[in-house]
Amino acid sequence: MRWDRRGWTALAALSGLVSVAAGAFAAHGLADPAAKDWMRTGATWQAIHAVAVLAVSALAVTGMPRARFSAPLFLTASVLFSGSLYAMAMGAPRWLGAVTPIGGLLFIIGWAVLAWGAVSGGSESGAA
Repeated sequence: MRWDRRGWTALAALSGLVSVAAGAFAAHGLADPAAKDWMRTGATWQAIHAVAVLAVSALAVTGMPRARFSAPLFLTASVLFSGSLYAMAMGAPRWLGAVTPIGGLLFIIGWAVLAWGAVSGGSESGAA
């Protein structure tokens, strides 16, 4: 896969697809309340950041090139944060929950990098 706008869009779309499937599975395929909550939490955060990857992909080609550095952080965070919650909901050992905060930290870093990209300039025309 190429690391251009189409590649990031494809990855964001796949991430969104997984989040919707996980949310549906939480609603219809799980009986355990804790497992449902983990799946819903993972699906929510993954969906938010799938949309964020679409946004930074667009920003990167329309005047904020440093925004592109947020996309891999958001996607990696989704795999770690949401993936660990999904795995525990499906019966993986609870120690896997130690991975979840690492994903959360990468979400935070991704947003900080996006803020850095916004204030540090680039090829913007200066329009507000």
